[in-house]
Order: sequence, then C-alpha cells, then structure tokens
Amino acid sequence: MTELQKYITSYFGITNQYIDTITSLFKETELKKGDYFTKSGQYCEKLSFVQSGFIRVFANANNKEITQWISTKGYFITDLYSFSFKQRAKWNIQALTDCKLYTIEKENYRLLNKLVPNWAEMEKQFITSCFVQLEDRVFSHLALNSEERYDKLFESNRELFNQVPLQYIASMLGMSPETFSRIRNKKKS
Repeated sequence: MTELQKYITSYFGITNQYIDTITSLFKETELKKGDYFTKSGQYCEKLSFVQSGFIRVFANANNKEITQWISTKGYFITDLYSFSFKQRAKWNIQALTDCKLYTIEKENYRLLNKLVPNWAEMEKQFITSCFVQLEDRVFSHLALNSEERYDKLFESNRELFNQVPLQYIASMLGMSPETFSRIRNKKKS
C-alpha cells in the first residue's frame, strides 16, 4: 500500500473497495526545487499529496513575502480558493526542495463524486478537519507569544528547522527574522 493509500484509508475511513479507484486518479509527479506548483493570479487545476519534500505557500504584501504555510510529507497542497471556486490563485506555491507528489487533476477530482459513494460526505469531513487546523493556527497566533509559537512548531515539525530557510519559518510564525533568531539562540544555549 502506498503512502497515499495509507493516508486516505486512515484519514477518510475509505474501504479497500474504493481505495484503488481513488488513488488510480492520482499520478506520481515531481516538483524541482524552485519550481512553482502554482503562482498567484493563475488558475490552480490540481491537488497534490506531498510524498517528500517541502513546499512553501506565500503571498506578496506591502513589498514583502508572507509565508502562510510550509507543507511537508503527509499533507495535501493546493490553492483551495482557486481549485474549488474557479478563481485566480491567491497564493504562490513553490518547492523549497525537490519534491515527490501524488497529483490529481481537477477533472479527475470531480469524478470522485460519481465513482465513490458518500464522497461528498468524506470530502466534507476532510474540509472540516482542515478548517479545525486553521482555527488552531489562528488561535495560536492570537493567544501564544512568539516563543510559545516557536516551541509549538518545533515540537510538531522539527525537520523544518534544519531544512528550510529560517526567514520563511519566522514569517509563517508571524515574527521578524531577528526575533526568530533571538529565540533560536536562546533555545540552543
């Protein structure tokens, strides 16, 4: 069973009867370091599961880049607004390392409603889970100080701290590179 099959089975509770149908619509793809999955202003016509590598989701605001998320192995990646509502993408999505992905094109994604009974309910559960994660991130930004946000991310995603440029992590945590560096140095000592 591939990582994608394991993830979909455990996350969506899909029976073996449909797992092959679903995963057959995904194709193995690669994204080289520096390449874009999508750019702001384009239409995003795909959804991918990250098998390996790091992908940054960011936007340009007030003449600086703001990192919204860094996707790692085991996460899905897309510009959801563009993918779901046929609008131009809000986010730039770029590979920070060479990445291996399982990708489903939008036309094949639409087939899931026809091929898998109860797909709409499973999709709703997935989106609800994503929303809960987003709520947790917003709460962390509002309720935790910089050091607490640093600690929380470090505990849940240590590999980022050795493989991703630190200014991107600082931006994702809503702090300046200087604050991030000060906290990091404090933790090392």
